[in-house]
Amino acid sequence: MARISIPLPSPVAYRTTLSVQIGDLNYGNHLANDAVLRLCHECRVRWLAQHAFTELDAGGTGLIMADAAVQYLAQARHGDVIEIEMGVADVGRSSFTLVYHLHRPADNQTIAKVGTGMVCFDYATQKVGRMPQALREVLEAV
Repeated sequence: MARISIPLPSPVAYRTTLSVQIGDLNYGNHLANDAVLRLCHECRVRWLAQHAFTELDAGGTGLIMADAAVQYLAQARHGDVIEIEMGVADVGRSSFTLVYHLHRPADNQTIAKVGTGMVCFDYATQKVGRMPQALREVLEAV
């Protein structure tokens, strides 16, 4: 099986810092795979809030994650400070990709690289919708 390779976000659209909490650990006493996606989710929600958006109303549309890919590169432990850099790629008619770089500033170690495919979604009708201009402008301003 071939390994995936996720590019680093370029340019960086948003940057935030989070610390690894006790609930983020797995049985191996390091950052769990599901926690990596939770950290990315927190980064995405903070970025959306910076633009007065939410995942239920991002400029007139909801957002739903259609897919995710994670490339694990190093372990993180309880208390580690993780910087997450996020970028935008592949903006389409109703979807876009967010690319994340999770690294530990203390030793500049990359913990993971993540890509999430986001789709504009109308939760009332349960259908994919067209991307509103307000969201497109934020995505293309990066």
